[in-house]
Amino acid sequence: DGRVSSVSVQQLIEQISHLNKAKMIDHIGDVEEGAHEIYNCVEKIIKQDILGCETTELEGKDLGNKEESTAPEEEVFGDVLWDAHDEQEQMEAFQKASNSTCELGFEKYFERLNDLVAAPAPIPPLLVSGGPGSGKSLLLSKWIQLQQKHSPNTLILYHFVGRPMSTSSESALIIKRLTLKLMQHSWLVSPLTLDPAKLLEEFPRWLEKLSARHQGSIIIIIDSIDQIQQAEKHMKWLIDPLPVNVRVIVSVNVETCPQAWRLWPTLHLDPLNSKDVKSLISAECDSANVKLTKEQEKKLERHCRSATTCNALYVTLLGKTIACVGNTGNIDETLQQCFQCQDTVSLYRLVLRSIQESLQSDKEKGLLREILCVIGVSHNGLSESELMELYPELSSAMLASLLHSLHKMCLLTYGCGLLKFQHLQAWEMVRLEYMEEGEKVISTYRQKLVEYFTMQLSQDRVTWRSADELPWLFQQQGDKQKLHKCLLNLFVSQNLYKRGHFAELLSYWQLVGKDKSSMAAEYFDSLKEYEKSCEGEESMICLADLYETLGRFLKDLGLLSQAVAPLQRSLEIRETALDPDHPRVAQSLHQLAGVYVQWKKFGNAEQLYKQALEISENAYGAEHARVARELDALAALYQKQNKYEQAEQLRKKSFKIRQKAARRKGSLCGFALLRQRALQLEELTLGKDTPDNARTLNELGVLYYLQNNLETAELFLKRSLEMRERVLGPDHPDCAQSLNNLAALYNEKKHYDKAEELYEKALDIRRRALAPDHPSLAYTVKHLAVLYKKMGKLDKAVPLYELAVEIRQKSFGPKHPSVATALVNLAVLYCQMKKQIEALPLYERALKIYEDSFGHMHPRVGETLKNLAVLSYEGGDFEKAAALYKRAMEIKEAETLLIGGKAASRHSSSGDTFSLKSALSPSIFLEHGQR
Repeated sequence: DGRVSSVSVQQLIEQISHLNKAKMIDHIGDVEEGAHEIYNCVEKIIKQDILGCETTELEGKDLGNKEESTAPEEEVFGDVLWDAHDEQEQMEAFQKASNSTCELGFEKYFERLNDLVAAPAPIPPLLVSGGPGSGKSLLLSKWIQLQQKHSPNTLILYHFVGRPMSTSSESALIIKRLTLKLMQHSWLVSPLTLDPAKLLEEFPRWLEKLSARHQGSIIIIIDSIDQIQQAEKHMKWLIDPLPVNVRVIVSVNVETCPQAWRLWPTLHLDPLNSKDVKSLISAECDSANVKLTKEQEKKLERHCRSATTCNALYVTLLGKTIACVGNTGNIDETLQQCFQCQDTVSLYRLVLRSIQESLQSDKEKGLLREILCVIGVSHNGLSESELMELYPELSSAMLASLLHSLHKMCLLTYGCGLLKFQHLQAWEMVRLEYMEEGEKVISTYRQKLVEYFTMQLSQDRVTWRSADELPWLFQQQGDKQKLHKCLLNLFVSQNLYKRGHFAELLSYWQLVGKDKSSMAAEYFDSLKEYEKSCEGEESMICLADLYETLGRFLKDLGLLSQAVAPLQRSLEIRETALDPDHPRVAQSLHQLAGVYVQWKKFGNAEQLYKQALEISENAYGAEHARVARELDALAALYQKQNKYEQAEQLRKKSFKIRQKAARRKGSLCGFALLRQRALQLEELTLGKDTPDNARTLNELGVLYYLQNNLETAELFLKRSLEMRERVLGPDHPDCAQSLNNLAALYNEKKHYDKAEELYEKALDIRRRALAPDHPSLAYTVKHLAVLYKKMGKLDKAVPLYELAVEIRQKSFGPKHPSVATALVNLAVLYCQMKKQIEALPLYERALKIYEDSFGHMHPRVGETLKNLAVLSYEGGDFEKAAALYKRAMEIKEAETLLIGGKAASRHSSSGDTFSLKSALSPSIFLEHGQR
């Protein structure tokens, strides 16, 4: 009924309203509507803020389907399929890797890494080696942060490999991701093969091609590369000579490093020294307000001397165990138990047993075991809601309590909303503790997941979770029959393919013993069978999508003759179910044309591309990105046929469309760079309140502002201001910078009252803190003056325009053109206030400065003469007005002749834009001349 349901909800809402990154959706009405509203809001945030897509509403066309107003998700990279989930997983992995309670004396390693980047080419990859848990990921992530901060022109591509057998360890996906990141950076959208073998083969060529386009260095970092399935076979490109501006750094475990790679230059991580051990344990204890005695510190120092006990993960776990006991327990007893554990796995076992002992009932202990085992046997982890559905007896409070303990003690972590093991040693310990019987127990837990995800499957809706887990579980169980049946669920295969998990899908089919052709035939037969059950428009549209996915999949496999039939069927269905002029029909035509191009049937392809172009122009207008895409495709087709003139014409047309779109976004290449820089910076601002973090937040706000993403810009600028006020005090000049930027943003959003208040605060700080001729002070003065004028507060604007003249005189001297511009701005203001007498001497003085600085025929002289002509005319001195205007016109004509009849716009030449032009039609002067 529009009322807050409880005090706790009211408190939550009040807390949320203070969080800058929080988004609150206020909805009264039925639950389904509310859920739909939330879904739309989240989708918009993902598309605009995370993926940086531009959502374009269609103008003047009612297509009867809301989703059509934006491009399909895979079109972020043209026809390349991209999984936002994989990208998010990598960002989170990077953030987790860089979390550390204290610095671990890595400076000596940073120097070595810096030397590698600076060394002359050619240079093989650098191997960062160390035992499990020695801090390799932490070192690399900290170094990446430093590089991002100090070398913004260096392009850093990183990939953190998770557990072996997880999606993050699949070589084809890693290479595709790195290639797409390179393409995204150079804003190059080109056809990219999805065939795993070809992708791995072509990567060195892509690297060569795209590194040649990049101005600075490119650094590729792959953490835990030895966890990649068949690493040596799939990472052959590492052995080839790298392009001159490319450096590669990979980290490996000493025990599992391939023999051939051991010849590369190596940076080996030494065990922690006693000082680092002490600071790491102290940091953990301080966080829990636990104080150790001198005797306890000495015991710890003596214990942490072997290679396995002064390893970063071991020491962190040791510190957490002591901190967990806290002041309430017996620290000496805990230390005694810890000293029995000579490696990380045995210390993890101690941690697990202490968690078990803290549980009150056997039921809770049993559920702890179940949770750990079932997460361990999954492909990519499990979500909390999945765990609660798997174990109905598990209450939300009990789960929260268990997960809190497991997360705090480094056993489990979250990745993209899924719970997974934080370290390989944690999973190894769980296997030793709970799965002594080996494969039999593992198989039981896998079967539990199989039953759960099979139940989730339904023909009309397959989630990405079912598609990720179920085929993989069947593969692990070796159950080819069920895997085969699962793959023939068209929605499962479509889900995997559309998210770019091409290699995975192919490997499943290989396991079932089917070659590409028989796989294609089975899919087509399965679709024909499914079509029989399709009734109604919605199911037919869904069917068309399935046919298109199959066609694209077969095209990517090189099965061109078999790809035509499903694409043709997709086209027929869309023409019937939607409309022959619907944009989705254009999509089908475009895909079908692509097959004919590869088939070298250029006549057929041309006809289809032209149809797609016509539909896109009618649906979106002649200057839409989709139209540019069709023009590019046609141009490439003409190029293949040596019709260079036609190809060039279409390319120019496409370029103009893209250029216009680029101006809206701020230049395509620049936009990509801004977005990448923004993401890099966002990763740096997750720490404590510091002036550096506040500066980074401010820069982020400016970057999002430049991308025209004003909502996100506002969040970061506010965070920067709040942090600066907390850390530096509200009167610090840096706070004035944040206030100034926020004011500019509100001005852009036309929230003039807010902008005015912030500019005034910024001016007040800068007046007190800065020299009277400081550029930052001049900046705020100018922008607040312009805002006052825009708001019609002319009396308030006058003293600021006068101050602007003073500042410029102090900075540049009285005869500088910049002073003349400030004088003109003040004169324009006086004219608006009908104070022509005050304006006249200002214009005359400005004219003299311009003439002395630039000569008598400069455009700025002409603009000022025109303004003086208006003043003379309004004062009744028509002859003088005519003479001044005549001089102004002579300068204009000379300028026009000089630049070949294309007079450049000179709005900025005389300061602020002002509207005196209406008084200056030539007919006025003709009339008075005749008199």
